[in-house]
Amino acid sequence: MRVAILAHEGFPDRAKTAVGILRYGDDEVVAVLDRTRAGERVRDHVSNVADAPIVDGLDAVEEPIDALVVGIAPIGGGFDETWRPDVRGALERGADVVAGLHSFLGDDDEFARLADEHGAEIRDLRRPPDDLAVSDGRAGEVDAEVVLTVGTDCSSGKMTTTFELAEAACERGVDAGVVPTGQTGIAIEGDGIAVDRVVADFAAGAVERMVEEHAAEYDVLFVEGQGAVAHPAYSGVTTAILHGAMPDRLVLCHAAGRDAVHGYEHVPISPPGEYAALYESLAEPVAPAEVVAGSLNTQRLDDDAAGEAVEAYADAIDAPATDPVRFDAAELLPAVLGEV
Repeated sequence: MRVAILAHEGFPDRAKTAVGILRYGDDEVVAVLDRTRAGERVRDHVSNVADAPIVDGLDAVEEPIDALVVGIAPIGGGFDETWRPDVRGALERGADVVAGLHSFLGDDDEFARLADEHGAEIRDLRRPPDDLAVSDGRAGEVDAEVVLTVGTDCSSGKMTTTFELAEAACERGVDAGVVPTGQTGIAIEGDGIAVDRVVADFAAGAVERMVEEHAAEYDVLFVEGQGAVAHPAYSGVTTAILHGAMPDRLVLCHAAGRDAVHGYEHVPISPPGEYAALYESLAEPVAPAEVVAGSLNTQRLDDDAAGEAVEAYADAIDAPATDPVRFDAAELLPAVLGEV
């Protein structure tokens, strides 16, 4: 499928979905839309991903596309009205629109009408199923090993680490799969439930359901974490995933140099070792799980500083650690798969 990705005024740092699709998706990305970087290219800003031109809007994309993907979500997941011409233009071309916003584009009267007129589909990735229920507390009984990525903050590398570990495991011959719990993972995998949009009582049940379904297909599941357990806004979804998945092991993700919650700079981030203990203590009453490995996002450091930061992080959490993008996720597999 040929897609254009909308990332206005946010690429790459605030366009996590866009970067995730470029790095792990199977679709051909023909262009990224960002009016502030028009004329540049993806690889001017992000390495080790599919390259594509950056243009100022959909009108500049001359090639046919199958879909426009909204690759950015502001805090709160609202729709920015400056995006309307691009979404309108995609639908008028007969292209599908895929969005992971809390504001469902399928509920917009103009977009719904255009989709109907031009035979296009609007896919709101955060729209939850209608038949969710509370958790039965049985995910721990599945016949698969379950590994959950957890973090010290949002945007600390949980989704990236999940996919890197799954890819490394598959390359080693392990029958491994990803359980997507957020819009980016869902966009990449084509399935999953965005847990942060689920009614609170059903959130753990939604995760349990996904774990049970994926466990019927794979021997090892890598569950994509969300938020952070001490985040002032998003701790609820983090806890729901932790208790709903009942993981066997945890991988703690952290951004090097970050000592306060992003966007909530008045809230300090506890030292990584203390944060690891916090996750373990929260998991203990429901389904005990240890932090067996660490993933450190070192993208803002040079290679020498990154290596030193990884070593310090491993010492802090008393577990093997790496930056799975800069270095090699396979370094963590023995610990993550329970072989040590």
